Amino acid sequence: MKISKRIAIVLSVLLAMSFSAFANGQKDGGKPYIAVVSKGEQHDFWQQVKLGAMAAADEYAVDVTFEGPPSESDVQIQVEMLNNAMAKDPVAIALAALDTTSVMDQLEECKASGIPVIGFDSGVPNAPEGAIYANASTDNYNAAGMAAVEMFKVIKSDLEAATAAAPATIVVMNQDASGESLLSRGKGFRDNMIDLIVKETSLSEADIKVMGSPAYIDAKTPTSGKKVMIEMVVPASAANTDAMASSAAVLNKIEDVNILGIFCSNEATVKGLLAATNDGAELGSKYKGLVVLGFDAGEGQKNAVRSELFLGSITQDPYSIGYKAVELAFKAYEGKSVSDVDTGAKFYNKDNMDNDDIKGLLYD
Repeated sequence: MKISKRIAIVLSVLLAMSFSAFANGQKDGGKPYIAVVSKGEQHDFWQQVKLGAMAAADEYAVDVTFEGPPSESDVQIQVEMLNNAMAKDPVAIALAALDTTSVMDQLEECKASGIPVIGFDSGVPNAPEGAIYANASTDNYNAAGMAAVEMFKVIKSDLEAATAAAPATIVVMNQDASGESLLSRGKGFRDNMIDLIVKETSLSEADIKVMGSPAYIDAKTPTSGKKVMIEMVVPASAANTDAMASSAAVLNKIEDVNILGIFCSNEATVKGLLAATNDGAELGSKYKGLVVLGFDAGEGQKNAVRSELFLGSITQDPYSIGYKAVELAFKAYEGKSVSDVDTGAKFYNKDNMDNDDIKGLLYD
């Protein structure tokens, strides 16, 4: 009994030490502790984010935990991860929320406790005012605008030749009409393409018609033109089968409406297009001349770019996203002023995808 009592006392002391190790957000020799809660962890994109986060942890001498749910549909698992992280009393948190409404209580608690929260990747849209100190993320609007620039270079002469009797069409494939990242990409491509057409051709905004999903059409969007159609397509759901079906529907009318180019705003829509074209093989035969650009860098997409079935794609910089998220969190903990950081994006094609500044960003 005495031995058991001694063991119990030792265990109690160790447990108390374990909890006190996180007191004031410090553990492992007094280093500040920052929790990074991601949308996922298995996908190579998130592994690159993690590498960046851990590099920043070394640079700023902080302890960092990085975790995310098995998939981006596991909202409750992410909530539990956030709760567990908060129980360790971090000095700051970096969060890529799957669903902001599911973490509102936690955000309010962090705000009340003075714990800085840094958003990363798509951030924490619609968070309580003052809860998010800054975001480390891709400027999706500008990144998609890069795709518009690259496509325009190739199709400019065909756009010039468009008439009311023989209009030209550009298709923008968007996985959904609600996610902030995808909305920004769709609108960024749309707006930049419109600006290029107006500034670089003899056509005017009155010649352009944006059509399709209402989520991508607003009061400033031209909707009555008859020479150039920009069609914003959204599949019935995020399922691969629906992305493929939408792609097939677009391809079935390619000659009827003179489709010059397709922009797929994320990996899911890229996969849908590739599935609808026999892994892209038909893009080089049946649909030869169609200009296709993607976003992100999965294996199939990279193969399509390398084979010149795609003109190219836009890639984010996940390593920089992770690094900047932890850097901002540390600076906010120190009481320094922080602001949103654009972690950048790059256009890659067959000619530059093996360059040192690009190849590390082409995650699967």
